[in-house]
Amino acid sequence: MASFKYVARNRAGERIEGKIDATDRRAALGLIEKTGQVPVSVTETKSTADAGAKKGKSRFSLDLGRPPRMGTREVLTFSTELSDLLVAGMTLTDALTVLANSRAGSSGDGIIRQLRDDISQGSSLSNALAKHPRTFTTLYVNMIRAGEASGTLGEVLKRLVDHYELVLDVRDKVITALIYPAIVMVMGALTMIVCLTWVVPKFSEIFRELKSTLPLSTRILIGLSDALVNYGLFLAAEFTIIAVLAYRGSKTEKGRLWLHGFVLRLPLVKGVVSAGIYSNFARTLATLLANGVPVLRALGIVEQTVWNVVIANEIRNARDRVTDGTTISGPLAGGGVFPRMMTDMLSIGEHTGNVPGALGHVAHRYEQQLNRSIKIFTTALEPILIVVMAVLVGFVAMSILFAVFSMTNGLDAQD
Repeated sequence: MASFKYVARNRAGERIEGKIDATDRRAALGLIEKTGQVPVSVTETKSTADAGAKKGKSRFSLDLGRPPRMGTREVLTFSTELSDLLVAGMTLTDALTVLANSRAGSSGDGIIRQLRDDISQGSSLSNALAKHPRTFTTLYVNMIRAGEASGTLGEVLKRLVDHYELVLDVRDKVITALIYPAIVMVMGALTMIVCLTWVVPKFSEIFRELKSTLPLSTRILIGLSDALVNYGLFLAAEFTIIAVLAYRGSKTEKGRLWLHGFVLRLPLVKGVVSAGIYSNFARTLATLLANGVPVLRALGIVEQTVWNVVIANEIRNARDRVTDGTTISGPLAGGGVFPRMMTDMLSIGEHTGNVPGALGHVAHRYEQQLNRSIKIFTTALEPILIVVMAVLVGFVAMSILFAVFSMTNGLDAQD
């Protein structure tokens, strides 16, 4: 049994402090809630020699030491659970209390407890969420603020859940498409390193002892092997320096602009990247407009959610060209970056008065195109990688075989 010091609030909102004995912190929270009070903080003041209590205390300390951040999947889970509790009729404070108590061991425990404490002290949910920008995006906060203003917080949370599920689905498809090529490239690089640093040197020693004239391809292979063996550390350091400089350059404004523009022109890759960006753009903008967020503010939020600088700059320019705050198809089409199909469907939605619906159709179409682009990417990339690896490995094997044949012919001529 351990002793806990707690701070809670009663139904009238008054602050109450006290002490309570329980087996662990979760049990203490349950005992406090049974009294009709809402716990704000619970701190263990005394622990026994019992191993289980010590283990619980250690885990609790570790939780407090974690950085206050939740991943996208955790945010999705949190939004789903909070929406279900609110739809069931529970108050926001009670719902957050239930979530804080039922998610022991999660990295988001501290954030949920802070949200509960802020709500208990009279803050709005949107303002409480805004204090955690690393976890809750501008899109999330603004949609919650719109839901609070319209009194449809539960419905807004459901839409956020749908949005995050679609975003995660797109991201997972892209990552899945890149896993196989990454594995093949890594294994191929390791194979070449082993060949050049272990296999080729053994043959080169034999060739040098025989003092025979080697074919050009064999001399090139031995030269590459000697360079890697003798200057491998220097080459690795040079490559690291170049990679660091390139990485830093990609973080500058000009570097990011060049890199992101190059990605949008790269064969095979551009189809996957552009389809993912356009579907996310349309889905996010549709979600914001459907929840009453003004057009100019919605475009500003969407700009922050688009990772590609080229397209983000075009959204900013379109936002500056929007004059009446409602028509956006013309400004988006004016830059020549967005596809004609997208701007035409958006224009139809503006004429029919259903822009969110039109954007939903655009998002669905580009999600289908993303699936096709990923299939084309993986289908084309597999044989390309196989051919590249076959050429590299074949060059090593044929160079060694050519040298062996050359020496064999020389020995036959001497006989």
